[in-house]
Amino acid sequence: MAYQLQVTIDKDSGFCFGVVYAIDMAEEILETDGYLYCLGDIVHNDEEVARLKAKGLRIIDHSKLPELKNEKVLIRAHGEAPETYRIALENQITLIDASCPVVLKLQNRVKTSFDQAEKILIYGKHGHAEVIGLQGQTNGDALVFQDLAELEGIDLPERFTLYSQTTKSTDKFYEIKAELQHRGYDVKANDTICRQVSNRYDELGNFASQYDKVVFVSGKKSSNGRVLFEVCLKRNPNTYFVSDPAELEPALFQPGDRVGICGATSTPMWLMEQVKTVLEEY
Repeated sequence: MAYQLQVTIDKDSGFCFGVVYAIDMAEEILETDGYLYCLGDIVHNDEEVARLKAKGLRIIDHSKLPELKNEKVLIRAHGEAPETYRIALENQITLIDASCPVVLKLQNRVKTSFDQAEKILIYGKHGHAEVIGLQGQTNGDALVFQDLAELEGIDLPERFTLYSQTTKSTDKFYEIKAELQHRGYDVKANDTICRQVSNRYDELGNFASQYDKVVFVSGKKSSNGRVLFEVCLKRNPNTYFVSDPAELEPALFQPGDRVGICGATSTPMWLMEQVKTVLEEY
């Protein structure tokens, strides 16, 4: 039976400028040098990483960096802690710095706060590359938390400065700020959330509500993907998360369904187009 689904890709989905910048830099060097080291996954999307690996991208972790000498190493959009730059200097490593400008600005603000002896709290995901880079600006001093429940039983200073990972929800950040103030703390809040990401919440919600079914395409490691998937799900309960076209199931769709495809800021457009092709074959 032909389903004849009406499939539309969200034109605003796909890579944010920080990711585009990093991938463009990587591809340029791969073109001339044939290989390039990258510190951590260049983007939280396995399919895009595999595409770049096939072109010669070599993903390494931080434990491998000190073993390299006289090589080029790409710093991805998430940014890095000062320690990375120190090792690179010692080992004559040329850093291709593709840190996102929004992240760099945040790093500088966190460093300034730390230098001014402010106590720092960071609302962000534990172990996330961006958050590790931010903590590095404070010599590991900043307190990172993913939700308010984590702060229960912790003896917080009366006054502190609150920052956020750039891809967090703006609404959630202001809720946390208000709750901490309500508890009597003197909170100096710095909203450093990337507007290209936060504007996606409303846009995606509106997009998701226009279709019978929504297919949200994202890498499983993407924290931004998880947040944006929830935004879609809230507006359209018939939203399905896939990281690969092979995960699609015909049984989820009805003949004539209007299907919207959207994704995270780390989802390549070519992957969403592959999903569209598969759906149109039903």
